[in-house]
Amino acid sequence: MKHSVRLQRIKPWILPGAMLCGIMLHNYMGLLEPTAPYLIFIMLFITFCRVKPAELKLTGMTWALLGVQMAGAAIVYFLLLPFGDDIAQGAMICVFCPTATAAPVITGMLGGSVPRLIAYSLASNITVAVSAPLVFSAINGGSVEFVISIRDIAIKVFPLIIAPLICALVLMRISPKAHHTIAQRQSWSFYIWAVSLFIVVGRSVSFVMSEPPGKIPTMIAIALIAGIMCGLQFYGGRKIGARFDDKIAGAQGLGQKNTVLAIWMALTYLNPVSSVGPAAYIAWQNTVNSLQLYYKEKGERKNKGTLNSFNNQNVK
Repeated sequence: MKHSVRLQRIKPWILPGAMLCGIMLHNYMGLLEPTAPYLIFIMLFITFCRVKPAELKLTGMTWALLGVQMAGAAIVYFLLLPFGDDIAQGAMICVFCPTATAAPVITGMLGGSVPRLIAYSLASNITVAVSAPLVFSAINGGSVEFVISIRDIAIKVFPLIIAPLICALVLMRISPKAHHTIAQRQSWSFYIWAVSLFIVVGRSVSFVMSEPPGKIPTMIAIALIAGIMCGLQFYGGRKIGARFDDKIAGAQGLGQKNTVLAIWMALTYLNPVSSVGPAAYIAWQNTVNSLQLYYKEKGERKNKGTLNSFNNQNVK
């Protein structure tokens, strides 16, 4: 069996493997955590090299997904508030937090529109950076300082999204050949993302295990609700994307979340135990991603086998 064929077959199992290793080796993630932002930067830089500036446009799908993200967060919060602040906040942050920085990578692998997804990712992250202080202030009774909160959230969000995009555009201008070479190496992004996932899952497991035993029932409830939120957002995003002829970008845009930012926001501005929601969401969304990659690879192998059989019959 050729190396490339073997690699394609094991690809859908790389993300679950990365999560499992992160769980088992969570005690050592403190040593690797500082590398995570650099890995994400490189991963996005590679992905952005395949995007042309003219393709980055806000479309009807952008506004539809953004409306569901913001309105959905409010609806979920008020529906679950009678069951407790921790549960309501844990579910809300899973909907409110912006699109994951790695979403364009998975979208490209699944065959969706990367430019559409990047446009929505930028709009989603900017909207959260501006509106989060208002949202958290309302939840906490006006105790969140607006300007400082915008600054802190922007510092966390913008360098990882804007900087790699700018670098990719500059490289395209000064060295088109190098830009084209990197654009043809999109598979590298996937493996870098797997390493990043290994680190993030390990840190999340360490955090959850540090919580007091008395919070276990609440944490289990929040984790299960995070799974429901994950399923609903992937499904809803797919339905919205279908209206604009891009189910994949719609599903990944709404369903794949920037859980690292969400955990930080929950720990900083909400009840700390609510951060279990985005921590669990990491496992849920990457289970969905792994299944999607598995079925896409399975379909491609089936189609390739059918084509080979057809060609053999014609030769005979």
